Amino acid sequence: MDLHALTDFNLVASHGGFGRASRATGRPKATLSRKVTELEQSLGVRLIERGTHALRLTDEGQALHARTAGLLAEIAEAGQAVVSAASVPQGRLRVSAPVVLAHVALGRIAARFARAYPQVQLELVAEDRIVDPVEEGYDFVIRINPAPVDHLVGRRVLRDDLLLVAAPEVARTVFPVLSGDRTDVPAVLRAATAGEVVWRIVAEDGRVVSVAPRPVLRLSSLLMIHSAVREGAGVALLPGLLVARDVAAGRLVRYGAAAGPPVEIWALQSSRRLVGARAQAFLNVLEQELALWISGQPRAPDTVVEQIGAVP
Repeated sequence: MDLHALTDFNLVASHGGFGRASRATGRPKATLSRKVTELEQSLGVRLIERGTHALRLTDEGQALHARTAGLLAEIAEAGQAVVSAASVPQGRLRVSAPVVLAHVALGRIAARFARAYPQVQLELVAEDRIVDPVEEGYDFVIRINPAPVDHLVGRRVLRDDLLLVAAPEVARTVFPVLSGDRTDVPAVLRAATAGEVVWRIVAEDGRVVSVAPRPVLRLSSLLMIHSAVREGAGVALLPGLLVARDVAAGRLVRYGAAAGPPVEIWALQSSRRLVGARAQAFLNVLEQELALWISGQPRAPDTVVEQIGAVP
């Protein structure tokens, strides 16, 4: 099958006519018509019914267009990716991220990325709704513990734990009395939490304890819970990403981590898209900076440019 003729057929099918395809692409109308005729002759079927005022795809034409349009787009994108991978990352990059993650870490990470890659126009949107990257024009969507979705693929950028933490004055009173039994402790919970709750916590010394949180406050967001716990309202189970810097600075005390699988943060994109240079650069910065952030380690202001300024 002649790929050039197939490409011209899909142009005509996508634009709804030879004239429209010619105006949109600059290719002569006669050339488009000739290529489509050659394709029909090579396949032995009619693909387009040509009327006086309208064009209609035959059943065979509709089937061919549906099965090949996406493949040709992928071929074109693959060529662009090869070119872009060998060049300096540049262009627009649009990313959707959960509100808590965005407010806690992504502002700083975005600033460091901008210094390392000044030719990339990064747009980060903080939102907790589920968005479709294709329909809404995102290169990536960042999700926490995402369910498998057929049309999305991606890369895990962080594994995190839920940590039992408290302000130092609360920790001195509460943490020494925790045992393997269900210990009642004053706690700050999510407003949506209903019914009896028991936390299974793996302590720093390896012991597994059961904690029965007694609600002192119920708040609707992790950011509010974090602030209330820092003020000494009680204990809370919070993501390490949210409390790592407080633990490192002594503003909060960590007792242990929740038993069970860790929290995973993924950067997802359409399975139809290839990862170009600017997207690869962003993923590298995101993964390394999140790891540094959650470790609580200080970093030199310019290491991002030195360590991850080159795209592998």
